[in-house]
Amino acid sequence: MATQQTRSLARFMMAPSVVLLFVWMIVPLVITIWFSFQQYNPLNPIRDGFVGFSNYALFYSNPAFLQSILNTLVLVGSVLLITVIGGIALALLIDQPMWGQGIVRILVISPFFVMPPVAALVWKNMIMHPQYGVFADIARFFGMQPIDWFGQHPMLAIIIIVAWQWLPFATLILLTALQSLDGEQKEAAEMDGAGFVSRFIYLTLPHMSRAITVVILIQTIFLLSVYAEILVTTNGGPGYASTNLPFLVYQKALLEFKIGQASAGGVIAVILANIVAFFAMRAVGKNLDK
Repeated sequence: MATQQTRSLARFMMAPSVVLLFVWMIVPLVITIWFSFQQYNPLNPIRDGFVGFSNYALFYSNPAFLQSILNTLVLVGSVLLITVIGGIALALLIDQPMWGQGIVRILVISPFFVMPPVAALVWKNMIMHPQYGVFADIARFFGMQPIDWFGQHPMLAIIIIVAWQWLPFATLILLTALQSLDGEQKEAAEMDGAGFVSRFIYLTLPHMSRAITVVILIQTIFLLSVYAEILVTTNGGPGYASTNLPFLVYQKALLEFKIGQASAGGVIAVILANIVAFFAMRAVGKNLDK
């Protein structure tokens, strides 16, 4: 009897959060799906009506669609590669005894707390500007021609900015995993004559595998929705060179006022994110079962 009352009380206490979650997530998704089957333009609402899968066909036939999918995958894959490898390297470096270790950790983690538009503006106007940016000054110092990053290499510039923002997150998670490694195992490996490379490959890296998987999972979900950095720096250009799927949805919705096509793109983005999350969760589950 007491157990039944406890369960009923638990369900009653969980009900507000479940309702809030439903209103916050499910209702907007349902509305987006409904709009994806409608022809709706807020500038000309008289022509509204049900059009079936036409919005999906029009969105798919958009010449920027395949380019945006490719850019999205390149952005996510490149940033993951940089942040995981860089995070491991920084975690190994910060874990070493040094003077001012706490200050160093704060400085390494601090870029993660900068808002994406602010970070993009700083990189655009102070670091990557082809005339008075830091990179331009360095290039001129060595007698080279400064690079117009956002004109010549827009996708690479976006990758660098986003990787700079997410590298502290990966470093923090991987550093936490590294510090949980048993010191006796390290000492035993050293006494057996294992060098740094051997200890890293056979001891440290397997111990950090779960943390690496978690970093990949969380970052992938968020990287699939990168938008502000592109808007502030390249505006998706030149052409569609730096347009990813979220930015293409923004263009359709707020620049062309094609709400139906934008909603169709949003549904496609949600499906893509869920596919990636599904495989990432399976990878996490396999790692946690080991």
